[in-house]
Amino acid sequence: MSDRPSTREPLVLPDVLPIFPLTGVLLLPRGRLPLNIFEPRYLAMTRDALAGERMIGMVQPSEPGAAPPGMSPPGIAGMNPPVYPVGCAGRMTQFSETDDGRYLITLTGLSRFRIREELPLLSGYRRVAPDWEPFADDRRRPEEPGFDRERLLRGLRGYFAQRKIQADFDAIDKAPGEYLVTSLSMACPFAPSEKQALLEAADLDARAELLTALVEMAAIEPTSEDTGGSTRH
Repeated sequence: MSDRPSTREPLVLPDVLPIFPLTGVLLLPRGRLPLNIFEPRYLAMTRDALAGERMIGMVQPSEPGAAPPGMSPPGIAGMNPPVYPVGCAGRMTQFSETDDGRYLITLTGLSRFRIREELPLLSGYRRVAPDWEPFADDRRRPEEPGFDRERLLRGLRGYFAQRKIQADFDAIDKAPGEYLVTSLSMACPFAPSEKQALLEAADLDARAELLTALVEMAAIEPTSEDTGGSTRH
């Protein structure tokens, strides 16, 4: 049985959402994100989510001092650094528990949200009051995007070749447009600020255009092997 929300009933989104801050990790609507949960506060978060709406918000920590007022409750800023104001909520669609007490879960993206305010900690994990309204279109599956697919694939071939990444381009060529853009945006090792820009793109076509520009720029940048050091990725 599918865990996809029914198209006949409106999706009920919660007024309080637990958040999981992870740098460089991106979840997008209808994307699938596997997670290995082992830290005690996030084990508690997962247990509570399973007992409720099964929803968790993925967010990225922002640069120090970048969070707007009210985003970090007094007294916990050092332990819980500021996060970007926009994240994406996912529903747990797969779950298992390991012998050593870890949780292996998969989140399927439902909708982006903007943080209205951060709430007091619960069992050590962070919670927010989300504003869903700016991203109402996320709950509707978009039409096939009209981006320049061939340009994206050309850039992707150069990007993968430069980094010696093996890929099944027969499968990539056949992938539906939204799946292609979402999967590449989530999987490619872009910088955190670039991941955030992909998250906040206005729509799928805008995200595809940004993704294309990122792979084209990355394909011509020197790698760590070329420079003897590390690149921005």
